[in-house]
Amino acid sequence: MGVLDKLVPEKVFYYFEEICKIPHGSRNTKAISDYCVAFARDRGLAVTQDEDNNVIIFKEGSEGYEQSRPVIIQGHLDMVCEKEEGCIIDFEKDGLDLAIDGDYIYARGTTLGGDDGIAVAMALAILDDDSIVHPPLEVVLTVDEEIGMLGAVSMDCSPLKGRLMLNLDSEVEGQFLIGCAGGMTAKCVFPAARRRWGGKPVSVSVSGVTGGHSGVEIIKEGANANVVLGRVLYALKKKTDFALISVDGGIKDNAITRSARAVLMLAPGEEEVFEEILTKMQEILVKEYRKTDPDICVTGSTELSGEEEACAERWLPMTEKCGNAVITALRCLPFGVQKMSPDMKGLVQTSLNPGILKTEDGAVTISLSVRSSMASEKEELFERLVCLTESLDGHVTREGDYPAWEYKEDSELRTLMGEVYREMFEKEPVMEVIHAGVECGLFSEKLPGLDCVSYGPDIHDIHTPKERLSIGSTKRIYEYTVEVLKRLK
Repeated sequence: MGVLDKLVPEKVFYYFEEICKIPHGSRNTKAISDYCVAFARDRGLAVTQDEDNNVIIFKEGSEGYEQSRPVIIQGHLDMVCEKEEGCIIDFEKDGLDLAIDGDYIYARGTTLGGDDGIAVAMALAILDDDSIVHPPLEVVLTVDEEIGMLGAVSMDCSPLKGRLMLNLDSEVEGQFLIGCAGGMTAKCVFPAARRRWGGKPVSVSVSGVTGGHSGVEIIKEGANANVVLGRVLYALKKKTDFALISVDGGIKDNAITRSARAVLMLAPGEEEVFEEILTKMQEILVKEYRKTDPDICVTGSTELSGEEEACAERWLPMTEKCGNAVITALRCLPFGVQKMSPDMKGLVQTSLNPGILKTEDGAVTISLSVRSSMASEKEELFERLVCLTESLDGHVTREGDYPAWEYKEDSELRTLMGEVYREMFEKEPVMEVIHAGVECGLFSEKLPGLDCVSYGPDIHDIHTPKERLSIGSTKRIYEYTVEVLKRLK
């Protein structure tokens, strides 16, 4: 018996639980893609699957809707894989451990993947229910959205005839997205030359950061563990003598980093000052981030964990020049909100987030999610990254570049969806442009004339282990989607 068996709509939650059983983090989407292909073939539906694992499933219009304009239902197959410290789940092999708490579904110790597993579940439920009346459907399920919308970038859209798109990749019920920022992933790579240097291996850790989605949550201007780690290391550098061995933090560039760690070689006799500085930094940070990150914690240890000890044994300390360059980059790279929109109150226009900090044998890489609804500002921010990185003997690459989704003044779909929402719920829908990226911009480029709206049920704390999906909201949004399809005759 499944955890979600008694929930309604039954098929939506059945497919959501099936999806959660299949590992489907970014770059690990073959199994979930194959599942969707098998689903289609088992029901005699036409389906395509490309070499990147993007899937398109086609279903003819129901009786009386055969000649209606096709409608695209779109979501993505991959999820952000974050877990709590000590959680033993292996995202490459294991499914999620689902649980219910009142109106919410969550996964014990990990992200839930409601972003965007619930879109996939709703689409499959619609395809699997012949009692639903609808126009011809083209269900588009992309991969690697969470790491730069790579599936949508590579996807051949020529089989798609629809120019009306329901994008189910938003997280606030009643909020309809009608435009979004463009973005890219920038990777700043710094050399990590090494040499022998005497001292005692120690570690510095930043934890307890609230985290969240680097587009939606960036406006809260909370901490980023990678940025905080750079600040702490710079404070240590001013008062102690040490050599940097490694720095690591975060696993997704579009998730605000919740924890980060450095392993250092501390010069003899510096332990007391080392501990004093970390204590002082803890006091400062707790005061600064008391509202956004009340659990922020900076700790140091002269007794390494097994993983930290292995790191110290594997690598020699970096040269002074290389170590200083990494610390300078962490301290000086721009972070967070860079500019608010002058046209839309409360909308972030330009931002960036250093989501991943990773040390390898010969290099330290900082991967940043860069976002802006203005293309020129996105490029200007990238140039700043290049300028700083190259001045520190590093280099910058870019990938997953996607355009902004521009607001469409005359939208037939938006008008209809607003009308249906008012009739069903007796509330005024919120139509807005957001700073987070959705795939609508890429599809609008590839499908001229596309009329698109992005929406979805309530999902809280996405991209964190606290993520939870509202059961009641899911039911309402599914019923709403069914009614919208009925009206699109």
